[in-house]
Amino acid sequence: MSQPVSQAPTEVLAGAECIHPAPAVAAAYDRLALALAERLQGQYPLLLPVMIGGMIPAAALAERLAEPLQLDYVHATRYRGATTGGELHWQARPSCPLAGRTVVLVDDILDEGVTLAALQRWCQQEGAARVLTVVLCRKAHGRATRAGADLVGLEVPDRYVFGAGMDYEGCYRNLPGIWALPA
Repeated sequence: MSQPVSQAPTEVLAGAECIHPAPAVAAAYDRLALALAERLQGQYPLLLPVMIGGMIPAAALAERLAEPLQLDYVHATRYRGATTGGELHWQARPSCPLAGRTVVLVDDILDEGVTLAALQRWCQQEGAARVLTVVLCRKAHGRATRAGADLVGLEVPDRYVFGAGMDYEGCYRNLPGIWALPA
């Protein structure tokens, strides 16, 4: 269930700074897709967006990949509508078997890496032959102690960011660029 928006979304956007305009985000998707295609040659990967934020980056990558792939999703979150993470909460596991597969976890942002590390471990426990991680953004702060990402599209400042899959209180995931709230 969404929490009520504390400030009108139009006011939030008007006061935010565009840190990566749409063309920069599209170029990052292009770079990520090329790098991912090199790593996936001859494989039939399972692309797993980490919902909800990973949905938009995964779709952008999938349409740029020429190789056959299977698409499913995983919905596990630590945030549950909050701005700080807690315990991992599972909402949906993939319906496709992971055993023996190359699994590509796609998420919107790598902050501390707790969720991504837990999902990597889970995929390995499910028998994935290989787990690759792709994130559109990585926060530049040095707190990512749990897991890195195999492929990173863009760096973002240690501020609250939204757009390109990331939200502000449930809004603005659909923006093609990335904005940051004032520091």
